[in-house]
Amino acid sequence: MRLKIPFQLTMVTVVCLISVSFKQEVSFATADTLDGSGSVTVTGSDHTKPIDPENPGTTVDPGESPNTTGPLRIDYVSALNFNKAIIKKNERTYEALAQQFFDETEPRGSYIQITDQRGSSTGWTLQVKQNTQFHNPVIQKQEEQTLVGAYLSLDKGWANSSGDSQAPTVTRETIGLNAINTAYEVATASPGTGRGVWTIAFGASEANSNQQSATLKPLKDSDGKAVIDEVYKKPAYTNSAVSLTIPESTKIYPVQYETEITWILAKLP
Repeated sequence: MRLKIPFQLTMVTVVCLISVSFKQEVSFATADTLDGSGSVTVTGSDHTKPIDPENPGTTVDPGESPNTTGPLRIDYVSALNFNKAIIKKNERTYEALAQQFFDETEPRGSYIQITDQRGSSTGWTLQVKQNTQFHNPVIQKQEEQTLVGAYLSLDKGWANSSGDSQAPTVTRETIGLNAINTAYEVATASPGTGRGVWTIAFGASEANSNQQSATLKPLKDSDGKAVIDEVYKKPAYTNSAVSLTIPESTKIYPVQYETEITWILAKLP
């Protein structure tokens, strides 16, 4: 956790490492497992247990996650992982994997969980930024080490809670992280709102009862068989609300590319 105080805003941040692996397109590709690409940095302790973003009265077990401490804190952040993507000349938008759990909970959209237990809530803002472009320093040609023009998109954002506080305002338009190291607003809680425990999810399952559009679908291999996530030992799902788009003019190698994104939770003065 990094504590900063710019412009009289108290901010807590968590940094997540994201990776995406590519392979050449071959007609006989039959990959049927996922290797859990992507990793996260875990910081802090004593946080509220993660809850189901579609049923917030239920605690869940998604595994370890970045988190912060204090009365205003980030409890959980989904790791944005991508399946091993096939290199194509066009149609270069790749969907992230849906959030899975180690318990019986069905797949969900990626989400972040926030707790505001301050005695007097002045409100808060949640922002996200991409620190660097996707890159791989092992590629021989330096000018081709970066996925030039690639960008992450977060869509279908919505908030949920089992409490009775008024909800924060969530950006409903697609958040495209087009500019590196630029913070984009995800949600804002005006004074007195957004108190208690809140989830902000991107996408939802077909079974959700929150009137959200379904964005999840089973991940199949080239033979139409279910791909199994090696981490959760369950059939994998993709989530169209979280995606990576790469321009057709950008050279892609069959290697793993990485970037970092930072989630910024700021207390309003």
